[in-house]
Amino acid sequence: MAAAPSFWIKFRSYIWDSDAHLKSPEERALIRKLDFGILVVSCLGFFLKYLDQSNLANAYISGMKEDLNINGNQYTYMGACYTIAYAIMQVPSTMIIQKIRPSYYLAFCEIGWGVWTFAQAGAKNSQQMYLFRFMVGLFESAFFPCLLYLMGSWYTKTELAKRLAIFHLTGSVGTAMAGYLQAAVYENLNGHAGLAGWRWLYIICGCMTVPCGLLLYFVLPDLPSNCKVWYLSDEEKAFALERAIRNGKAQPTGKVDMALLRRTFSHWHWYWFVLGYILYGESCGATAYFGIWLKSENFSVSARNVIPSCGALINVVSIFMWGFLSDLTGSRFTWVFVPLAYGLIPNGILAVWPASVKLKEFAFMTGGVQLMTAVFYTWANEVCKGDNEERALVVSSMNGLQYAVAAWLPIVIFPQVEAPTFRKGFPGTFGLVIAALIVIVIIKLLADRDERRERAATDIPSDEEASTDEKKSREDLEEKDVSLDVHELNVK
Repeated sequence: MAAAPSFWIKFRSYIWDSDAHLKSPEERALIRKLDFGILVVSCLGFFLKYLDQSNLANAYISGMKEDLNINGNQYTYMGACYTIAYAIMQVPSTMIIQKIRPSYYLAFCEIGWGVWTFAQAGAKNSQQMYLFRFMVGLFESAFFPCLLYLMGSWYTKTELAKRLAIFHLTGSVGTAMAGYLQAAVYENLNGHAGLAGWRWLYIICGCMTVPCGLLLYFVLPDLPSNCKVWYLSDEEKAFALERAIRNGKAQPTGKVDMALLRRTFSHWHWYWFVLGYILYGESCGATAYFGIWLKSENFSVSARNVIPSCGALINVVSIFMWGFLSDLTGSRFTWVFVPLAYGLIPNGILAVWPASVKLKEFAFMTGGVQLMTAVFYTWANEVCKGDNEERALVVSSMNGLQYAVAAWLPIVIFPQVEAPTFRKGFPGTFGLVIAALIVIVIIKLLADRDERRERAATDIPSDEEASTDEKKSREDLEEKDVSLDVHELNVK
């Protein structure tokens, strides 16, 4: 008879994995190792990605604008160069790791973006920054979609959303730390060795990013089907693969061909998840202009960096809360819909643009409460789990096409010449929230329809099976009648 689970395991089941008390000690040990090998290194890498990504805004408001003589919409174009490159390699990267080990490919990419982060410290003009931002975006593009796909390959329904939330919230931590780091660099290193503080920021970030790329090479466990990482035994690797298959996760076939495209584009998954994520992703764009608004209100350089960082810390709490509640309740739709519905409030305030400075500051500070990215991706991972390659394509297309739209949409609705009121931009994000909510309801209806069909197909036998069962029943009845007749004869 199995021993009753300890109080600690029961407690952990409530605050962490809801089925922890049902898992064997071996399975719990496997998950701890996976958390070390996937969750820790992915969080560290994503933290540095957002640290590097956010530094353009921090550098811009900390002296780069004046040093590089950035005028008109040049700052917006720098962001567009990054976004275009980032969008280009999203889908190809998830296809590449069907052929090349993710640990090799992602390590190469992270070292690459570290090198180009260094390069930005030496920029002499806006044109060079266009190139450097493009290259950083190109190398960074693989990290997020590939890790989403990898985590969806290893973790189960009760484990995935909160871990994706932790992974995603480290981006907000990186954004927050970028502000504090730039403020500290500006205070302590500005002018040191003849370099401006914003240049030192890029040097420091590059020094942190390259070693993290090397860590990925040695620690990331690849996929359950091809794992060779040093800290898992052969028995644990076999068990991990069996666990993934038992939970309905299709394994890689290695086939990236026209049949994959036909399968993907013949289902609703790709169209609605991609559209929903684009609308949601673009609706989150308002908070990116927090620092520019603070500068227009004559806040100090330190305040311009630190105050948005406080907003990023609010994002951290919100992101984890949505992921935790999603795993605890088992509902993906609820914890996608509720956070996004809150987004109507801050986006509505900015769309109206009231005279109150405090009200606008509140809207910028809490705009990130609507960030439910982790739950959205968990939902997509689970709906598409029956086809490994389709899942990779859907997840990467969601992020890639959202960034493709983000490459041009801010130029149209957030032109720098309209700062800080952005009379097209903030009303635009308010409308996008409404559109995203409508699409999310449609996804829920389609997913529920498929689930009903799947249950019906499982419960109701096919025509051929029904015919066979009916025939067998008739034969059983005939045998029973014969048996009764024989019994009656014997009695007589």
